Amino acid sequence: MKDNPVIVYFEDDEKSRTVVSIILTKRMRISQLTIFEDSMDFLARMESVNPPPDLVLLDIHIKPHNGFKMLAMLRGADRFKSVPVAALTASVMNEEIQNLREAGFDGCLSKPVNLTFFPQQIERLLSGENVWAIV
Repeated sequence: MKDNPVIVYFEDDEKSRTVVSIILTKRMRISQLTIFEDSMDFLARMESVNPPPDLVLLDIHIKPHNGFKMLAMLRGADRFKSVPVAALTASVMNEEIQNLREAGFDGCLSKPVNLTFFPQQIERLLSGENVWAIV
């Protein structure tokens, strides 16, 4: 994991935002975390993150653009093509996981996040590993 990684998280659920924020900032000491509560003006918001993110975490069922649409926008933008993108979702049925893989996500972490394993999963994603942690 690089020193001081930049992480962007799109999440509409307040409890999920709080838990993930505490783990990333307090436990993992990540100081460059940006959290958005909806996906309005998605690409403009992503462009405003400076330096560019090292990891993007997307809630799948956020509005107005769901996680699949946001991933497609990221993969279509040169600046974000190679940035690891993981889904953070409570929808972890086999069909949905297959859809995430086919769409091009670099991983999926199930919600609620596992407090023991979540930091390791984030570190693995930041190091370029695909992580499919469905519990």
